[in-house]
Amino acid sequence: MRFDRVRLEHFKCYADADLVLEPGVTVIHGPNGSGKSSLLEACFFALYGHRALDKTLDDVVTIGAEDARIELWFSHAGRDYHVEREIRVRGDSAQTTTCVLEGPDETVDGATDVRARVTELLRMDSEAFVNCAYVRQGEVNKLINASPGDRQDMIDDLLQLGKLETYRERAKNARLGVKHVRDDKRGALSELESQITEKEDEELYQRLNGLESELKEVENEVAQLETKREPAAETRQQAETVLEEYREAQADIEELESEIADLEAAIEKREAERERKADEISEHRETAEERRSERASVLAETELDRPESAALEARREELESRLEEVRESIQERLLEKQEHASTAERAAERAEEHTAEAQSKREEADERERDLESDREQLSERREKLSALEETVATNREAFDEAPVDRDGVEDHRESVASDLTDARERVAELEATLTAKREAVAETERLREEGKCPECGQPVEDSPHVETLDDDREAVADLEAELEAARERVTELEERLRRAEEWVERAADLDQRESNLENLRTLVDEQAGNFEERAAAVERLREEADDLEAEAAEAREAAAEAREEVATVKTAIGDLNTEKSTVDEALERLDRVVDLNEAITEHEDAVARLREQRANLTEQNDLRRERLAEKRAERRELADEFDEDQVEHARGEKERAEQYLEKIDARLEDLHEREIDLRDAIGGVRNDIETLESLHQRHEEVSATVDRLQSLYDEAYELQEMYADLRAELRQRNVRRLESLLNETFELLYQNDSYARIELDGEYDLTVFQKDGEPLDPEQLSGGERAIFNLALRCAIYRLLAEGIEGETPMPPLILDEPTVFLDSGHVSKLVELVETMRGFGVEQILVVSHDEELVGAADDLVTVEKDTTTNRSSVGHEGGAIDAAALAELTGDD
Repeated sequence: MRFDRVRLEHFKCYADADLVLEPGVTVIHGPNGSGKSSLLEACFFALYGHRALDKTLDDVVTIGAEDARIELWFSHAGRDYHVEREIRVRGDSAQTTTCVLEGPDETVDGATDVRARVTELLRMDSEAFVNCAYVRQGEVNKLINASPGDRQDMIDDLLQLGKLETYRERAKNARLGVKHVRDDKRGALSELESQITEKEDEELYQRLNGLESELKEVENEVAQLETKREPAAETRQQAETVLEEYREAQADIEELESEIADLEAAIEKREAERERKADEISEHRETAEERRSERASVLAETELDRPESAALEARREELESRLEEVRESIQERLLEKQEHASTAERAAERAEEHTAEAQSKREEADERERDLESDREQLSERREKLSALEETVATNREAFDEAPVDRDGVEDHRESVASDLTDARERVAELEATLTAKREAVAETERLREEGKCPECGQPVEDSPHVETLDDDREAVADLEAELEAARERVTELEERLRRAEEWVERAADLDQRESNLENLRTLVDEQAGNFEERAAAVERLREEADDLEAEAAEAREAAAEAREEVATVKTAIGDLNTEKSTVDEALERLDRVVDLNEAITEHEDAVARLREQRANLTEQNDLRRERLAEKRAERRELADEFDEDQVEHARGEKERAEQYLEKIDARLEDLHEREIDLRDAIGGVRNDIETLESLHQRHEEVSATVDRLQSLYDEAYELQEMYADLRAELRQRNVRRLESLLNETFELLYQNDSYARIELDGEYDLTVFQKDGEPLDPEQLSGGERAIFNLALRCAIYRLLAEGIEGETPMPPLILDEPTVFLDSGHVSKLVELVETMRGFGVEQILVVSHDEELVGAADDLVTVEKDTTTNRSSVGHEGGAIDAAALAELTGDD
């Protein structure tokens, strides 16, 4: 996998950036704080979204911008992809509004789905990415500082061994689930066995036989009693028929009497209603006469002679036409009044606006005049400061006449003295080491001499010429001591010279600052002195403009007064028109009253005719009812003569005797039926118990078979659980051995010192460094630079192990190193360059490095430079292809 291109809009310190990334080694170079690391963070964020951030989405969007856009083009397994994310600031927070991943065969939309698809493509989530391929700035020691357990989880996840643990946990959970179900089924099986024993103890089949025999006896007795019951029931039925016919006749008589009474009441009611109708006819006649009288009175006020509809309608049209004319006149006058009122209001508003603006201009003129006077005083003070600063600068310039070098050479002079001091200190250290060795040699010679042995070969010293060299060695020690004392004095002298040189450098810097301040103050005084006349003229113009505005305000007030007078005149005309309108409205109301009275008279006349017709109908209805009344009275007499009282009494006696006999039989039959029901219920219960027993036997067989199957499934789940655990342990051990080999190989390539023999990695990913003498060390006991080398070696070893493990099926992401040289000296930086070249040899297609180190820059296939504009605080990127030399690097960075 490799990154092909990244484009940014308003991402952190980038307003607009577009960078093409090539295969091979790319070094991103620029001053501190210019935004180098932000380029790598943008690529990481494009892949994984907010999971790639240490903070929130708010920190992604450039300060002052409302949105940000990040696009990344990358290739993976020979296929091209493009991911785009857009962040918008809404209110107090930022949100992802667009997130799309476009591939050769698919388009994925949505932040969650895109992150899931990227994780699937790379076979690593954001955490695995930074643990494997992305060594972020300040996190070079992340793996070494992690606990063994955390380190184990990190590396297992990278090697996909975590899935085996997941599978093992699933198998374990499945086994425990099967065990729970199996135990439940065993409990159910035991319960079934108890229920079967309990049912078998009840002797259900014997009970069923006894109940069925008793039921047959009850059924036989019921049949006999029902045979005896039939004659008595027939006698009772015949008697009830006679009595029923008698009761029906009596009911018919009572119904006829009720109908007779109803007809008599209805005839009386209708006669009363006829009388009320006669009264209502009289009332309508009187009311109609009153309405005619009122109509004559109203008609006299309408200037009409007769109340005909045609005359009324013609008068109405005349009045309505006049009313419409008056209304139109009123509307025209209202519009005219509104126009005059609007004119007056606008003129008054103009007057207020001109007055307020004039007041504002006068206040502004007064304020500018006060500011002008204040600035004159300030200018006087600044001229005094300028004079004093000129004297101070002149004095400081004269002071450089006593300096050991001219003003421009103080920095070089300090560097020269510092270089001489470094050489002198190194000479002191060299002499101290030589003197120490020489003193130890003299002491050893003196010891051997006292023991009678040659200091050179350790043989007896009799007649040995080597003993004579002891004096020479002592003289050499004395000479070295004298030379060391002189060298120390030289160091002291140079330290004092360096202190004085640094003082001159500070004084030169101070003079530069004072000269800059002097020039700025001169410019400020000149600018301030040149605009006083212009500012005074502006004050006068403001006052003249205020006078003009006040004059315009007075004219607007006069126009408003004239418009108000016109409004009063129009109001008077509108009042006259409203009076005429009221007169016409009253005339129309009188016409409406005449029409209403005409309608009321007609209604009363119609009511009289209708009531006369209703009285005639009531008379006719009563004649019909009287005929029906005579018929009902004759029918009642016929029914009363129809029945014999002796026959009715005989039927009552037969019925009573039959009912007494049936009551005895029915009581016995009721008892027998209740017993029959009880027996049938008992037989049903026993049969249900027998079916339950048979069902329990069948259920017992089924549950027993289920328990056997669950036990088999439990054993299989346990075997699967153990298989995943053994497979994970075997793969981890194999990876541990290979990772340990790669780690030692990479560490040996990076580390120059021969203090350490090897690195061991145990099965729990616990790391141990062994010294040459076999003494073990925890990695945290290494120095800062050694820990950095150790972690870089571990990261690269893990990367190589993953590359070997996937065998090219899923290419690894680019190897990203953000400021990897922070804790490395120059020698180890050279080894880091070798490591980068070695990783390229292992097939790493793309390596991205953020660094300002010359050697790494020189080893780059492609150099990306980052610069920041100090005025806008925005960064920009550019390309400088291939490796560059130290001179070019110095030119880019501005170093001397």
